[in-house]
Amino acid sequence: MFHHESADTERFEQVILLAVRHIIGGATPEAFLTWAEAEIPDLLGLHDHELDVVEIRRLAQLLATSIWNATPRPALGFSTQPLPCPLPEAPCPCGSGQRYRDCCGGVDDLPELSSELIWELLLDELPERALKEALDSGAIPSPLFARLADRWLEQDRPGRAVTLLEPVFAGPLADLDGDYEPAFDVLCDAYDRLDHWRKKLAFLERLCREGSRALQAAAWQRRSTMYLDEGDFAGAERAFAAALRSDPDNPGTALLEITLLAAQHKDDLARARARFWLHRLRRVGYREEGFMDFLAQAVKDPQEALVDSHADALDPILLDLHDWVAVATARPLPTYRVAPVRPAREVEAAGQLPLFDDGQGLVRRRPLMVYSIPAELRPPPAVRRLEALWRELFPGGKPQSTQLTLGDEGRVWLSAQWSDYLLGHPEAADSLECLDDLASALYEHPESALPWIAHALLRPLVDRAWALVTCTLPPEVSYHLPWTRERNRPALRLLFRRYLCQLDEGQPQAAALTLETLLRLNPQDNHGVRAELMNHYLRTGEDQRALALVRRFPDDLLADLAYGEVLALYRMGEQERARAALGTAVDRLPRIPRYLTRKRIKRPRLSPLGVTPGGEDQAWMYREAMRDVWEAEPGILRWLKRVTV
Repeated sequence: MFHHESADTERFEQVILLAVRHIIGGATPEAFLTWAEAEIPDLLGLHDHELDVVEIRRLAQLLATSIWNATPRPALGFSTQPLPCPLPEAPCPCGSGQRYRDCCGGVDDLPELSSELIWELLLDELPERALKEALDSGAIPSPLFARLADRWLEQDRPGRAVTLLEPVFAGPLADLDGDYEPAFDVLCDAYDRLDHWRKKLAFLERLCREGSRALQAAAWQRRSTMYLDEGDFAGAERAFAAALRSDPDNPGTALLEITLLAAQHKDDLARARARFWLHRLRRVGYREEGFMDFLAQAVKDPQEALVDSHADALDPILLDLHDWVAVATARPLPTYRVAPVRPAREVEAAGQLPLFDDGQGLVRRRPLMVYSIPAELRPPPAVRRLEALWRELFPGGKPQSTQLTLGDEGRVWLSAQWSDYLLGHPEAADSLECLDDLASALYEHPESALPWIAHALLRPLVDRAWALVTCTLPPEVSYHLPWTRERNRPALRLLFRRYLCQLDEGQPQAAALTLETLLRLNPQDNHGVRAELMNHYLRTGEDQRALALVRRFPDDLLADLAYGEVLALYRMGEQERARAALGTAVDRLPRIPRYLTRKRIKRPRLSPLGVTPGGEDQAWMYREAMRDVWEAEPGILRWLKRVTV
């Protein structure tokens, strides 16, 4: 007999949809059964199987009867009107010529369709007025309110969605099982649209306390993603643990764990946990093919798995760019030329933001000694021609100074010209100019803030720029790229972006190598990376390299270098030299010792305009960055307090 699994799912759903349309269109039982006998066999492809005419007619009759009996009728107040069951001795309505009891009446595996399944289709078929009547009559099963509310969200009517769904959760929450999870999700989304964040938080807290296990897990999952969006990984992990306790076999918790680990770039652990969840869910009988495929992909590459799993919700242009990046970054590297240029007087470049916005000008007193030759990167002719066209298409311009964003609130994505051109020209990845602009545009796209999107799109771009620049300017060549030359800025900006990507992905050693290269190519350090490099050296115990870095930037007003020199000398046992360096540092930045030596200290007001050299804000920020390293050195904080009193 007919089983759901014996027919293609899409065909089966199409049969039900067409049948429901006939029924709510006013067809009589006789007319409907006649239609079913004529159409269902072809729609299901029953003639392709080894069935005789009587068996085909019987299957069509049984399925049609099941659909009719489960379909709510608008004309009857959305109640069902089952067909009368024939008497046992009556001729079977399937037309076999047998008595009903000897034919269809003896079938034990008659396909059963629930009214809830039919309602899922009706919600998309009924006009607005009929839907209102169905809601008023209480005919629509409450777990399906989510579908209706989601439609209203798509129509930008979140208030209506809230009005529909809030009563669903007004009663005892323990009575609501996992079928109500979609309604929970849509209600939270509606609160977000309306900016009702207090209401949403109160709702989540109530669910976490009083909900069924399934809804508690869903609420904790939602709270975990909220923490994740804020970059609070500790909070996200606590909420994840609560979700896991609430419902240990919940697939949503599995997805959350992979997401949480991938967001922190713990890819090896994410792979291991994906493998664990794959086996665990198989063991408990979970068979949802799409999710199991996601876990199988996450075992290989969790970042790619997350990109694919969010494909339906992501901006399609990001998916197109993802494919473009895979092709474009696999191209052979082009050959750039290094052209020596006239040395520029080392003054602040036009439009260059100072490291400290306090009117004191440059942060160094003595000029730097730079022994390499200033140069400019020149692309090959084909790339220059491409860049000329690109500049006409790309509307974003360049970030101001050493900033990384365009500051246009994503308006660059409103134009399709540049992205259409890019998708058709993978050779654009040969241009540092284009790579720089694309990276800037990605910074403006809200969805690229997702860690796995940044990993899949931004990281390959900056890695290609790294390969191109280091191939053209390996360590043994004696050239540097002055920031004052506009053509050098895309390369230097891309290297700085690469450092940030590596830092986000938990690769401190690789990030330090990028910083060292950036300082070699831009010894004037317009991005101020020497501070991060100094702190890295001190964290990893590379005191000699820390001192070598200090010598490159004499009289620096960055606390990281001035006080980093003191820490390095002290750890090397050079206390007299450390005392002398401390005296110089205190003369320049006197507030730092107090902020380092006190166990607790109030945070000063921080200015959005920048850091004041020698100010309380600078002292606080250095404490936040490095006090743990100072504290780890036995006796140094007592020494610092004694010497500076």
